[in-house]
Amino acid sequence: MDLSLFLYLSELAGTVAFAVSGVLTAKKQKLDVFGAVVLGLTTAVGGGALRDILLGYNPPVMFRKPVYAITAIITSLIVFYVEKSSRLLEDSGKMMLSLNIADTIGLGVFAASGTEKVLSTVYCENAFLAVFVGTITAVGGGILRDMLAGTIPVVMRKRVYAVAAMLGSLIYYLLRFRVGLPVSAAELISIAAISGIRFLAIRYLWNLPSFEGREQGIQKKP
Repeated sequence: MDLSLFLYLSELAGTVAFAVSGVLTAKKQKLDVFGAVVLGLTTAVGGGALRDILLGYNPPVMFRKPVYAITAIITSLIVFYVEKSSRLLEDSGKMMLSLNIADTIGLGVFAASGTEKVLSTVYCENAFLAVFVGTITAVGGGILRDMLAGTIPVVMRKRVYAVAAMLGSLIYYLLRFRVGLPVSAAELISIAAISGIRFLAIRYLWNLPSFEGREQGIQKKP
């Protein structure tokens, strides 16, 4: 498959996945249809916009190629009305599982595509820039989503979210730039690695060290 076509299709898939996670977040916060579309759109294209600003692409791709924004808006509307009428995810456990699955798919796709964006520039040898941009592309939309929803971004508090994106970006960079694998193979391996880390973290409740445990221990003392 042509490289540009593969990247285009994978980014569309990531856009849909992140739009779904935005709408599910809107449901948790009991927002209306406009709020759901805003969160879906922000989650889907926010990370890409931050990536383009960092790399000096102005205006960002979301404005030059509105297909991503349009896809996010349509997906958000469909998910909002389907979920509102059918209430398939009324159970909180099912909703959180669906949110985590959608988040993980988007995370893997955009970590790889963001890293690939750097590899197509003159800065391709800069591993730090590649991993940083890949991570921002993956988590940026989720951070903006959570801020708009009035919650602490998940990237800062649970389930090794950003760590998974960083490792996925690093794996993609090494496979593409050092090993020389084709984009499709490198992206699939990177997505698999991110998905594995995320689902193990969810299954076994892995979290990075935080202040929460220390505060709880202090409160329990007589």
